[in-house]
Amino acid sequence: MDFILFLLYLSIFVLGICIGSFLNCVIYRLEIKKSLKGRSFCPQCKKLLKWYDLIPVFSFLFLKGKCRYCQQKISIQYPLVEISTAVLFVLIFWLLGLDLDLKFGFWDFIKPCFMFYVASVMIVIFVYDLKHYEIPDKILIPAIFITAIYDILIPCQLFFNACLANYFFAALIGSGFFLFIFLISKGLWMGFGDVKFAILMGLLLGFPNILTALFLSFFFGAIIGIMLMVFKKKEIKSEIPFAPFLIIGTLLSVFWGSQIINWYLSLI
Repeated sequence: MDFILFLLYLSIFVLGICIGSFLNCVIYRLEIKKSLKGRSFCPQCKKLLKWYDLIPVFSFLFLKGKCRYCQQKISIQYPLVEISTAVLFVLIFWLLGLDLDLKFGFWDFIKPCFMFYVASVMIVIFVYDLKHYEIPDKILIPAIFITAIYDILIPCQLFFNACLANYFFAALIGSGFFLFIFLISKGLWMGFGDVKFAILMGLLLGFPNILTALFLSFFFGAIIGIMLMVFKKKEIKSEIPFAPFLIIGTLLSVFWGSQIINWYLSLI
């Protein structure tokens, strides 16, 4: 049984690495505004890459982080995204409790597939906003609709035992809060992409977990912002991408939102 579980988790990890490799492609094609059709190529010399140049993580290590053809450095983003995706996939699978009896029903198949999709969306938005200070609508809008459909068709099937109205109420709270900040600051403190992303947060988390995610997002954002100013990487008026902090807060709340709320209430 233990060996079977090991193979199961190993398979999920490998799947995550492969999906992470695809996400790197998505991020780059979004950057250059090119479709996903066509073979992969080096961003520097535009040379078409062979299959053995595209093995996740291992090709990066074997080539010592350089293109085989032009010897230009390959961004560390590529192995980091691949490994992060794999770790997230394993964590999702473990937290959903699908390894307990090795018996999979229909919902046991749908739930991890949906969460793997959500994790993939989060990773693309995380990296893209970090690099370009923008949340791509091509990724965000479909995710909002797919999550809304999931909430409608499969209520109470994820981490939180909440009714459908709860998720839509949370989406209204999150987006309304950011919309208020966006309007009063005229877009200086918060981008409209964050307003739309808050809709996705609410549809994923429900109430009161949306409040936990918002608190964690601002908490980590404040800490990182202060650290960047202390080390003179940013000034007080400098623009800082906020979607990565929203994603961190969302994922922590998806996995441990109820525990965080219970811990906080125990302190009161």
